[in-house]
Amino acid sequence: MFFRVALKSLLNRKGSVVMTLLAIGVAIFVLLGIEHIRHQARDSFASTVSGVDLIVGARTGSLNLLLYSVFRMGSPTDNISWETYREIAADKDVAWAVPISLGDSHKGYRVLGTTQDYFEHFSYGNKRKLEFSDGNQFSETYDVVLGAEVARALGYSLGQELILAHGVVSTAFNLHEGKPFTVVGILAPTGTPVDQTVHVSLEGIEAIHVGGQPEFGSPPAGTSRASAGQVELVPESITAFMLGLNSRMVTFRVQRQINEFSGEPLLAILPGVALTELWQMVGMFENVLRLISLLVLVAAVLGLGAVLLASVREREHEIRLLRVLGAPPYYLFFLMELEALLICLAGMLLGVVALYVCLAAIEDALFANFGLHLDPSVFTLEGAVIMLLVLAAALLAAAIPSMRVYSRAKVYNDH
Repeated sequence: MFFRVALKSLLNRKGSVVMTLLAIGVAIFVLLGIEHIRHQARDSFASTVSGVDLIVGARTGSLNLLLYSVFRMGSPTDNISWETYREIAADKDVAWAVPISLGDSHKGYRVLGTTQDYFEHFSYGNKRKLEFSDGNQFSETYDVVLGAEVARALGYSLGQELILAHGVVSTAFNLHEGKPFTVVGILAPTGTPVDQTVHVSLEGIEAIHVGGQPEFGSPPAGTSRASAGQVELVPESITAFMLGLNSRMVTFRVQRQINEFSGEPLLAILPGVALTELWQMVGMFENVLRLISLLVLVAAVLGLGAVLLASVREREHEIRLLRVLGAPPYYLFFLMELEALLICLAGMLLGVVALYVCLAAIEDALFANFGLHLDPSVFTLEGAVIMLLVLAAALLAAAIPSMRVYSRAKVYNDH
């Protein structure tokens, strides 16, 4: 009976109730959406690289080393000699080592020179290995493996030839003309910078640079594709390298040894720690997003209170009638609170359903364009806490009009 009275009262004022319901639905959509995307983005960011115990580069800041070695952003302060890399890779505590050579590009995408061990040991997410959507890893000097985004954006397929350029910007005078690479593999999407990377072998990097940098599109003599195999393609230096250790127990000891390496100044970082530091730097933007969603919620809750307060004057006859039928003042108080609760619950349901549908619809587009994988499910502990806080805020906002009704009911009772 109590619930039916509240429902009929809401239906009698369906115009203003629907608008309030939509406002709360939008607030829930924004609040849960921002919180969900924030958590998913942080998890995706933290899982950019996994299974790598140490990243080693020339001595610089830890964030700079992380940015250029993992995110292909920025430039190293210096290179590491090949002899140093070989010495550290041969350490008894090192299980595997993957060298990285940066400096070239193809149509705006960074080129990464490495070895076949990269495809075996590099992982992301929860130690997920790289997989091929088409083809295989490189085996010849002029083979190239494309990240998923590179292949999609440029429309490349297996067997297609491409020209690399020295530096990040491709211009006519810094193209490595006469030494095209052939696409032999395309990686499956990972949602990480791997998708925006062109992978070639270290031998391929050396082959296009043997004899010095080409000038104005003219390749150095004796370094054609046919003669590349006749030259010993051993790099003099690399940009950085990744290490996997035999035991996590020796991580800090190996890190200290590398940082104190006497041959040349080096820096070894723990990628997980560096990723956390980098994420903390953008924490301010998280707080801004939270503030925006909170303001939207406050506006919606205040709107709910305003609608209920405005309805008090319109419901003078209803209040008198319920009092005549014997309804006590507290009955009317809880009736108003129940109405606020029903509006809030309906708005929350609308917001959650809309968010779920929206996330499911744009999941593939977000992954393809931003490398962000979103789980459509929004039923998390944080989401439940937010819903309870919204309910409490709605009941609190409805307390003022409820008390107004309670006071009027007592006045009618006194008369």
